[in-house]
Amino acid sequence: MRSRLWESIVPSAADDLLVVDDVSYSYLGRFQALDKVSLTVRRGEKVALLGANGCGKSTLLKVVDGLVFPDSGTYRAFGSEVTEDNLEDEQFNQGFRGRVGFIFQNSDAQVFSPSVREELAFGPLNMGLPRDEIEARVADTLTMLDIDDLAERAPYQLSGGEKKRVAIASVLVMNPEVLLFDEPTAALDPRTQQWLMELIVELNQAGKTIVLATHDLDTLGVLADRCLVFSEEHRIVGEGAPAELLAERQLLLDVNLIHEHSHLHGATVHNHVHGLDHHVEATAAG
Repeated sequence: MRSRLWESIVPSAADDLLVVDDVSYSYLGRFQALDKVSLTVRRGEKVALLGANGCGKSTLLKVVDGLVFPDSGTYRAFGSEVTEDNLEDEQFNQGFRGRVGFIFQNSDAQVFSPSVREELAFGPLNMGLPRDEIEARVADTLTMLDIDDLAERAPYQLSGGEKKRVAIASVLVMNPEVLLFDEPTAALDPRTQQWLMELIVELNQAGKTIVLATHDLDTLGVLADRCLVFSEEHRIVGEGAPAELLAERQLLLDVNLIHEHSHLHGATVHNHVHGLDHHVEATAAG
């Protein structure tokens, strides 16, 4: 019998795909990670969660992916509340997991099968898809990400950039509607970083909804339409388009996304702000 819970996960035309409402969460019940956080993600958006390390942005992604559950507040995806009890329902779980994909910051935590081909097949196998469909999806995804030559290799043999591609492929093979990226450009060489940024834009143009956590301000103009800024007190304290937020110098200083230092040249004090793709300089007579 088809689960009633699953009915609410059936694709709909609703624009508000993900709704986090007044959510708080603490690790081990003691270490605050989120404090009354609210977020609505609409279909087709590219949303960036900005903040310093430890501010809660990665924890919010885990809430959105159903990996951790709020201590208080609610989270709804595709019109249905996502709870630990609901995810124990097999059909609800498959419906939700098939529509939301999470690419971790650390690819080693995501890629674990004996070969790349088996890694890509793992998710579809667990979804109970027919063997011929699994093989077709794996072949298409290997080609799409230009990793056909890696198919029979073991993940431990791969470079960091290759492993990142495989981690992304293992999610894209599921064809999710929403893609979550945790610090997508961190620790990547420039060529792989550029490739990944272009891929995220192409996926969004193809209809995927993107939510990413980052403290890399240089990439916001490409990777986000809308940004939410976390304070180090685990609250959302700012929201706006990338250009608007990058102009909010005091806000970025307050949340530790940029820093400022001063030095003296003769009778002139120079103030430098670092953390953006450029630095802002002001002078004052001594």
